[in-house]
Amino acid sequence: MRGFLFVFVACAVIALAFWAYQENYTTQTAIREVRGLYSDIGAAHDRLKMLRAEWAYLNRPDRLADLADLNFDRLGLLPLRPEAFGQVGQIIYPLPPILPITDPIELSADMIDLAEDPL
Repeated sequence: MRGFLFVFVACAVIALAFWAYQENYTTQTAIREVRGLYSDIGAAHDRLKMLRAEWAYLNRPDRLADLADLNFDRLGLLPLRPEAFGQVGQIIYPLPPILPITDPIELSADMIDLAEDPL
């Protein structure tokens, strides 16, 4: 019986060692993938910073004004003036909807008197 127990324990140790070996490689693969994703995210952030800088450079007001002047015949763009915008008083705001009263509460005269004179 003791021999069977030793063989069983040895097989269990070998199986657990194999499982730990597999888990180690699986974990290392996952860590490599995460590092690759972090690298991709860093590259995307760098590219985004470059694109934002390029966008700011291309949208300089003096450059856009020169382009509008050069292409006036084709586009007919005019400079913006304060009169081109509306005034705040011209905005029509929607009225809030009046909700129906679904559960009215009836008050007695005693409760009204207590609310006005709290002792």
